Amino acid sequence: MGLILDTSILVTAERRGSSVPEILAQVRQACGETEIGLSVVTIVELTHGVQRAKTEAQRQRREAFVGELLAAVVVYPVTAEVAHRAGVVSGQKAGRGNYIPFEDLLIGATALQLGFGVATENVRHFQAIPGLTVRQI
Repeated sequence: MGLILDTSILVTAERRGSSVPEILAQVRQACGETEIGLSVVTIVELTHGVQRAKTEAQRQRREAFVGELLAAVVVYPVTAEVAHRAGVVSGQKAGRGNYIPFEDLLIGATALQLGFGVATENVRHFQAIPGLTVRQI
């Protein structure tokens, strides 16, 4: 089973000064040799963070980080199948009064569609998605 990395892991690691190869090595050390990918939603979230940088140096560092990440891992799109799966989960959860943030819902649905798990620091949101394997790293 592969893993989709949630944005939370990447943001925390980037703020600590970890490089993309260091992050991937840490994930593999914790989870074993496995395919690692991203949801395109994570690229949106990271790019948002680039634009919100407080200094030009921070913006450049974040932009370089995103570029390095894009070169190192596969980015999976939100397909019609992923969107359908997300809609099913969202509708079922909303019917019970539960809410999963839209970004996390799409990331989780992407992982489910691929037969992957999600590696995250935000376990609560992802554990609410039925059938999704969640790894806290």
